Order: sequence, then structure tokens, then C-alpha cells
Amino acid sequence: MSEKLLHIAGLGKAFGGNVVLDGVDMAVARGEIVGLLGPNGSGKSTLLNIATGFEALDRGSIVFDGTPIEKLAAHRIVGRGIARTFQLPSMPTRMSVMEVAMAASTARHGVWDTLLRPAPARQAEQAARDKAARLLRELLLEPVRDLPAAALSGGQKKLLGIVCALMGDPQMLMLDEPTAGVHPNLRNDIVQALLRLNAAGMTLVVVEHDMHFIQSLCTRCVVLDRGRIVASCRPDELASNERVAEAYLGAAAHQRAEAAQEAFA
Repeated sequence: MSEKLLHIAGLGKAFGGNVVLDGVDMAVARGEIVGLLGPNGSGKSTLLNIATGFEALDRGSIVFDGTPIEKLAAHRIVGRGIARTFQLPSMPTRMSVMEVAMAASTARHGVWDTLLRPAPARQAEQAARDKAARLLRELLLEPVRDLPAAALSGGQKKLLGIVCALMGDPQMLMLDEPTAGVHPNLRNDIVQALLRLNAAGMTLVVVEHDMHFIQSLCTRCVVLDRGRIVASCRPDELASNERVAEAYLGAAAHQRAEAAQEAFA
């Protein structure tokens, strides 16, 4: 495997008596596109939240690009190079698409810098504007750049969330169900946009239920079930993996499926 960019070891998390993650070990190599799969309640979103600083872990370690990050706040983790999107992105009603993208830039200067150092602040502002314009164009949002962000479709809001995440120049992008509620015609656009990002060097971790999307995008899949990793394989190996079938169907259902296949063989 190539250089490990993210290394998670012994990760544990419980909410009261409910153990959500139980000793998870996971590594992501630089340049990979990893799909994080599992049935509802398997711990996918919790793992994503912990890795990005939105939840505290109970035990274990997380190392990103050689630096421990498990005790860092979310904004510090962004500064280290991990950005994320959300399943249901909320957009402001009084800001345009371009303004939202600009607000996400870490290069923008505040009002005091503008007053005290006007030339550098203007240069940074223009650089952020140029970057936002480029990303909106690459993510197919240039035609709606001046519309209110809240007026976008669900799929367009997902794309704008990706733009905002990319404004900080991350090394790794983590996406939480990027196609949930998205029109099928836009899903291929999202796949192609993410493949272009990966070709340019971005490492991706994608929480998703849409198996066609996963097969079109990911190079490897990690499957969680009841807080533990039960498989790490290529997307085309998922259907034949017994532990994956048991995670999604249950052991009894999997046995019935096998029996039916034998009966009609």
C-alpha cells in the first residue's frame, strides 16, 4: 500500500450503554478513494464525526499525515488538511452562492486587516474570489453563482458544500452521503467531479448507501457492522463477501438466500 495518510487505531466510542465503535482499525493511503459502508446504526457517521473533530473519542488514536489529531478541535483538524461535507447542508438565505464560497475561504482577511493592511487584504480577497470562481466552474455551479444559496436544489447544495470544503486546500475530503436526495441526473456529475479531484491528488473517504455510486467511484470499500470493521475489499468483491451479506441481510436471511440459490441451481 502507498503512504498512509490517515491511520485510525483502536477507536472506541459509546453513548451511554450503547457501544457505537468497538476497536476500529482503519488506514487510508494517500490518493485512495475509500467508500465507508454499513447498515444503519453501524457507526459510519460517528466514525466520520470523530475523524473530523465533531465528536470526542473514548479511546484509540488518529494520526493524519504523521501528526496525532484525536485531541484537536474541528477547526484545527481543518487546518491540518481534512475537510468534510454534511449529509444535509444548511445554506444561508441572504448570501449568494459566490458569497458562501468566499466565506469558506481561510485566506480571507477580517475587517481590521482590511483597515490596517489594505493592500495585502485586497490581494487575499481577490485570490479567494478567483479560487471560488474556479471551483464553482469545476463543480458546475457557475451558472447559479449569483443566486441565493438557499434556493439551490438538494444536489446543488451538496456540490456547494464540496466547494466550501475545497476552499481551504485540504489533502483529504470526507463526504457524508453526497448523493442522498440527489436527482439521478446529477449523480454522475458528482462522480465525475470527485474523480477529477482525485486525479489532481485529493484523497477521498465517502460515506454512502448508493452501491452504484460506490462502484463508479471508489477504489476500496470498508464495511462497518455494529461498530466493527467486517470487510475491506474492492467494490466488485462486495456482493460475494459473506460478512458483508450478513451485515446487510442478517445471518438467517443470508442462509435463506444461499438455500434458494442452491434450490434453483
